[in-house]
Amino acid sequence: MNKIVLQHYPTAKLPEDLRDEVGDGKHVTITIEIEEELGGRQPAEKDWFSKYERLRRSTFHSLDEVNEHVRALRGEWSHRER
Repeated sequence: MNKIVLQHYPTAKLPEDLRDEVGDGKHVTITIEIEEELGGRQPAEKDWFSKYERLRRSTFHSLDEVNEHVRALRGEWSHRER
């Protein structure tokens, strides 16, 4: 994500709607962050797991599938610890 920070920016240069909010004759700090397009979804910056959403399995058809998947994950992790 790109970010621009302007410090001591004169309010006289702000668009009218923003100038009305802060008043004239002052200086402000402006932070501009460019949002990435995510197909209408807002970015979840604090959601660590959103980075790995593409790896997530969306559905299980039965409880047996869930158990099989958990066993496979446990086996993978126990193998890594050795």
